[in-house]
Amino acid sequence: MASSTMEFWYEFASTYSYISVEEIDDKAHSAGVRVEWKPFLLGPVFARQGWRDSPFNLYPAKGAYMWRDLERLCVRKKLAWRRPTTFPRNGLLAARVATAIGDARSSKAFTKAVFRSNFVQDEDISDSAVIARALKRAGLSSDEWLQRAATEETKELLRLRTEEAESRGIFGAPTFVAHGELFWGGDRLDDALDWMTSKP
Repeated sequence: MASSTMEFWYEFASTYSYISVEEIDDKAHSAGVRVEWKPFLLGPVFARQGWRDSPFNLYPAKGAYMWRDLERLCVRKKLAWRRPTTFPRNGLLAARVATAIGDARSSKAFTKAVFRSNFVQDEDISDSAVIARALKRAGLSSDEWLQRAATEETKELLRLRTEEAESRGIFGAPTFVAHGELFWGGDRLDDALDWMTSKP
């Protein structure tokens, strides 16, 4: 029996994940689709493909297109946007915190706060002080969740999730999994939701 829940795999350094984070709740609610948010790390996935940097940095023409595309999309979707002065930023701490939180509502609020720190405020999301402020904006205890993020249990959960992503063929972010089908890229969110509602 197919799952009734769509999976949303995202990486905190991912530009297009930012747009998906901002709009997935409203779109999924309108479609009547439940979404499971799954933070993971692209760095290990890229490394096993022989990449030591984002493909947007490795291929300058692709990167230049991406930055202009993001500007256009954010204007059209009325989303705040500021190109980060460092790209990609290290999202390891943020991913560990989100993994530790686990609870859907609290994790989503934290996730949105971190993406806005990175892509609106141009803040370094590898800085624990930045993550602490994001936790507070989400109504969570910064001390508690930073401590939980540092546990071996949380580190192992994130490592296993990243390995799961790779084993399932996920190679970039955002990726949506709808009834077992992969839909890669923020521009595939609507297609993934359509697949969820049109397939048994």
